[in-house]
Amino acid sequence: MSTTPTLSSLNADTETYPLLTKALIDQLRQYATLRRVESGEVLYRSGDLAVPLYILLSATVEIVQPDTEGERAITILYPGMFTGETRIIGGQRAIVLARVVQSGDILTVRSEDIWTLATRNAQLSEILLRAFILRRTMLNIRQLGNVVMVGSQHSANTARLREFLGRNSHPYTYLDLDTDDGSQDLLDRFTISSAEIPIVICNGKAILRNPTPRELADCLGLNDDLRQNLLRDLIIVGGGPAGLATAVYAASEGLAPLLIESHAPGGQAGASSRIENYLGFPTGISGQELASNAATQARKFGTTIAVARKIVQLNCKRRPYELVMDDGSVLFAKTVVIATGACYKKPAVPDLARLEGHGIHYGATYIEAQMCVGEDVVVVGGGNSAGQAAVFLSQTASKVYMLVRSKDLTKTMSRYLIERINANPSIELLCETELTRLAGDESLSEVCWANKKTSQTFTLPSRHVFVMAGASPNTVWLQGCVALDDKGFILTGHNLPLCVPRGSSPVWPLTRAPQLLESSLPGVFAIGDVRAGSVKRVASAVGEGAIAVSLVHRVLAELY
Repeated sequence: MSTTPTLSSLNADTETYPLLTKALIDQLRQYATLRRVESGEVLYRSGDLAVPLYILLSATVEIVQPDTEGERAITILYPGMFTGETRIIGGQRAIVLARVVQSGDILTVRSEDIWTLATRNAQLSEILLRAFILRRTMLNIRQLGNVVMVGSQHSANTARLREFLGRNSHPYTYLDLDTDDGSQDLLDRFTISSAEIPIVICNGKAILRNPTPRELADCLGLNDDLRQNLLRDLIIVGGGPAGLATAVYAASEGLAPLLIESHAPGGQAGASSRIENYLGFPTGISGQELASNAATQARKFGTTIAVARKIVQLNCKRRPYELVMDDGSVLFAKTVVIATGACYKKPAVPDLARLEGHGIHYGATYIEAQMCVGEDVVVVGGGNSAGQAAVFLSQTASKVYMLVRSKDLTKTMSRYLIERINANPSIELLCETELTRLAGDESLSEVCWANKKTSQTFTLPSRHVFVMAGASPNTVWLQGCVALDDKGFILTGHNLPLCVPRGSSPVWPLTRAPQLLESSLPGVFAIGDVRAGSVKRVASAVGEGAIAVSLVHRVLAELY
C-alpha cells in the first residue's frame, strides 16, 4: 500500500505537489463545500469546463492523461494535496483526468470562487499559483497534454502550429513522420493521408487536418470565456509586455478587462530565448516564461484573454467604440488600449515571401533551434532581438552569420549582448552588410549577401534565415481613425497638437488636452512599440501599461 509523502525542505517537487497544513486547509473551508467521493469516481475529464479546485482531506486521487493507447500516469495526489494547474484559473477547460483511487472526503471550491480565494488570501494564492505554474511546466516538459500532433520537420504548417502551442504554453505530444515509427500507424488507424499533415487530435476525439491556429484554439477551448454581448470598461488589443501589464494592473483594480491577442501572449518579446537585462531577474528569463507568467497573473485578477483572434477594424465614429474581429463579430468598449506592437520589416529581396515558412523565420524559439542543429544559419538585424537569436542559435547551429546594415552595434544593441557575440566563436558578425538574394525551389537552399562598403558578395548554402530587422507598426486597421506619424506609429499626448495637420488626419476633438499616451481619439490609448517615440524595451512597455490604467480611470470618470 502506498504511503503518504512527508514534507521535506522546499524544492521543486514539494512546491509542485505541496502538502497543505491543517491551518491552511481550515482557511480554505470558507470558500469550499465538503463532500464524500468513492473509489473510481472521475472528478473531471480532459475538456471539462469550469473545473473546481479539490482539496483532499482523506481521499487519494490519480491524475492521468488519456491518449490513443490508453492512459499515461502523471501523479498521485494524497490527503493534504490539491488538484489543478494554470488552466483552472479563469475557468478554462481541463487538460487531464482526475480519478479517485481511495474513497474519502474532499473540499470543493467552485471555479468562480477560485478568483476570490486567490485575491483575498495571499499565502494560499502564492502556494496555489506556484504549484499550478510548476505543474504546467512539468506537463510541457513531459509532453503530457491533451493534444497529439503528427507532422513533419520539413512542414511549414507543422512548425507554425508547434510554435503556436509552445507560445501558449499548451502541452502536447509530437510525432514526426520522418523519425517516429509509430506516427504512420496512428495515421492509418484514423484513415488519414500523410498529405493532410499536420494532423491534430484534441482530447483523443476531434481530428483536425492542417488546422489554422484559430481552429486549434477553438478545439482546445482557449477562447471559451470570450463573450461578445458585453459593454466593457476596457478592451486591450495586443498581448505583448505592454498589453499584459495593462491587463494585470487593470484587473487588479477591478476593471475586468478583455485582452485580444492575434497569436499568443508575449509579442516579439515572447519569442526571445532569454532576456537578461529585465529588472529582478539576474540570471535572465525567457520571453515565453515571462509572457506565460504574466498571462497567468492577469487571469488570476480576472482578465479574459482571447488568443488567435484579431481585431481588423475600429469603428470610431461613435461611442462606445466598436471593435470588429476577424470573424465579423463586434466587441464594445468605453476605453481601448492599443498595444499591437510592431513586426519586423521585410527586406526587399526577391522570393522572400515565397520562402516564408520554408526557411525564412521571424522568430528563434526552441523549435527553430532544433531545425538548425549542425547547420550554417543567417540572422538579419542588429537589435537586441537579433542578438539574442544569434546567441541562442549558436548553441545548436554550426555557424551563425549575423548581417547588420550599420557599421557597428553600439547604437542598437545592449552592451552585454555585443560582448557575448564578440566572444562567441560560432557567431560571425558582418557589419555594413545587406541580404541580396535567396534561392531554393520548395525551400530555402542558398543565401547571398553583399558588403555595402566594398561591394564584395558572398554566397552560403543555408536552409535557414532569421529576419529580425527594423520595426513596422501594426496599425493598418487604424488608418482614418487615429493620428499616425509618417511611419505609421500612433501619435499620442503632447505630440498631437504639434504633429497633426488639420484636414489631413484626425484631430483632437475635446476642449481638454489629450492625456499622456492618449491618441487623437478620446479614451483610446497607445502603448509600447506601436506608439510613436516609444523606447523599444520590455521594461518601458510594462511601465506604459501601468500608466495607461491610471489614465483609463480618468476617462471612465468623465463618462459617469
